[in-house]
Amino acid sequence: MTMMLEKVGKDGHIFLGKKYAGRDVVIDQIRDGVWFVKAGKFIPDDEQWLHQPDVSATLDAAIEWAEQNPPEESDISTLEEKLNQ
Repeated sequence: MTMMLEKVGKDGHIFLGKKYAGRDVVIDQIRDGVWFVKAGKFIPDDEQWLHQPDVSATLDAAIEWAEQNPPEESDISTLEEKLNQ
């Protein structure tokens, strides 16, 4: 475990080191002046819906079906006949 002592700059920035440059972090404020900073990969707001349990289950089922049913060439005239029935 490493402890760092840093000063918050006038612009509100804290230097975490070059190894974290460009990385995403989440900051949990526990109480005034107490924060947990965690580096990681996070889900963008517009993709959150994909990770809802019901959507996730539907996507898992679709992926499983696609893995078990490889694509094959379609006969357009057979498809047309099925549509016209």
